[in-house]
Amino acid sequence: MQPITLRYVFRVPSDTAPPFDASDLRVIKAIADTGSITSAAARLGFSQPAVSQQLRRLETRIGVAVVERAGRTVRLTEAGRVLARHASAVATALDAAAAELAELSGLHAARVRLVAFPSASPTLVPRLLADLAHRHPGISVTYVEAEPPEAVEAVREDRADIALTFSYPGDRDDPHGLSARGLDVSTVGSDDLLVVLPVDHHAADAAEVSVAGLADEEWIAGCPRCRGHLLELCGRAGFSPRIAFETDNVVAVESLVAQGIGVATLPRMAAESFPTLPGVAFAPLPRSDARTLHSVTARGADRVPAVRVTLGAIARLLAPVAEVARN
Repeated sequence: MQPITLRYVFRVPSDTAPPFDASDLRVIKAIADTGSITSAAARLGFSQPAVSQQLRRLETRIGVAVVERAGRTVRLTEAGRVLARHASAVATALDAAAAELAELSGLHAARVRLVAFPSASPTLVPRLLADLAHRHPGISVTYVEAEPPEAVEAVREDRADIALTFSYPGDRDDPHGLSARGLDVSTVGSDDLLVVLPVDHHAADAAEVSVAGLADEEWIAGCPRCRGHLLELCGRAGFSPRIAFETDNVVAVESLVAQGIGVATLPRMAAESFPTLPGVAFAPLPRSDARTLHSVTARGADRVPAVRVTLGAIARLLAPVAEVARN
């Protein structure tokens, strides 16, 4: 008897494929970002009728409306918002695939959109741009300065590929909590916290200063987040600081301290942003009070070669800082 061979053929039912594609998601995201079909069409390089027709076809396929009129503008329905939530991740994955193919084919030109906190602008960012220009001249970097909450939001809204941010120990307003859900957040370094003192202050030459020993001083506070951290820091030391002045200007902080108006805290990167003014001394706080530096990207963005290279350069440039902090 001849052996009987059984062949099983498995077919995936066609109705399991999603009734939309990446092009549909890009259209939905553009409408979410711009608030109108006309503006979305302009951003995507399409005509307004073409975008309207694509929306109608999408709504027919999924059986529910994705946009609704709101006066002279349009807004996404609940179904549209569901699609928009996934659009950035899909766009990132497509960019990653395109970049990897470009790398394989020898096309190395790429763009990275970077956003970082203000004290990184005169310290880390110039070194990063010079490093990339030397090692990877095909990578073009655009840069915008923003505080951590706005920087995280820029990544979420696909206005930036990499955000450099920071957080303080015990920070109740840490922007890397709920607001960064669904994004990739990595620790890339630390930044010592320094006390800014008049040069003749009794603690000016100390190897390490305790905030508790400065409870009787007048204080100069910075931005709202830095002011909140100062309150948190002093609260843990058992006192409420008497804040006499508030300014974000590092030079103004040093000038006030030099005149004996008060004392302040500054991250090391902020202190290194400008030459130290005469009459000012810096003393380190315990390393447990240092702020942590983070990189924030869309989930899976490190698969994009240019983003991966830029993240590697950031880690390499911050590594000596981290090594000094450990020693």
